[in-house]
Amino acid sequence: KLPAPDKKGSMSVEEAIQKRRSVRRYKDQAVSLKDVSQILWAAGGITIDGVTGPTRAYASAGLTYPLELYIVAGKVKDLDPGIYKYDSVENTLILIRAGDLRKQLATATWGQGMVEDAPFTVVVMAEYERTASRYGKRGRDKYVPMDAGHLGQNVYLAAESLGLGTVMVGAFREKDVSGVMQGAEGSPVYLIPVGKK
Repeated sequence: KLPAPDKKGSMSVEEAIQKRRSVRRYKDQAVSLKDVSQILWAAGGITIDGVTGPTRAYASAGLTYPLELYIVAGKVKDLDPGIYKYDSVENTLILIRAGDLRKQLATATWGQGMVEDAPFTVVVMAEYERTASRYGKRGRDKYVPMDAGHLGQNVYLAAESLGLGTVMVGAFREKDVSGVMQGAEGSPVYLIPVGKK
C-alpha cells in the first residue's frame, strides 16, 4: 500500500511550468515512498471529475486509458528493489520481478546513464487495443501517443513540485525493454527516470 497522495501542494501549476526542465543527473540518494506515490498518482492515479465519475489523472481519448504504469525501483526508502505494477484503484504496488534491474533497463536505452542512476524509473506500457478497438488505426497511431504525452507532462510537473528531477526517454529498444519487464502487460512507450536534482 502506498502513502496517500497529496491533492494540494505548495507550488502553483504556473510555477511548476516555469521551473520545469529535463534533468539527466541525479544525486546518489534514495527517494521516499511518498514521492513515488505522488509521482504515480499524478501520472495515472484515480481522480473524480464529478461528471463521468472516477477517471485517471491523464487525459485519454474516449476514456479508454490504454496506459499501464510500472516502476523499476532500485533506491526507494522502504521498498525492495524490483519491478512493480501500479494499481491506481487500490493505490498499491504489486511486485512483478525482484531485484535491481536499473542497469539492464539502461542497457536497453543504448546506455543512457540517467536510467541506471535514477532511484526509480516509471515505465509506461501501452495496451493499444483498448483505444484501437474504439478508434481503429487512428487510436493506435495517434491517440495512444497523445495519452502518453499527457501523462508525461503530469510527471514533469509533479516532479518539479516535489523538488525532483526527471526526463522523458523515448530512445530505447522495445524488445529489450520488454525483456527486462518480464511479466508486465503491454508494449513500452515511455521511460521516465526520477531522482533528486
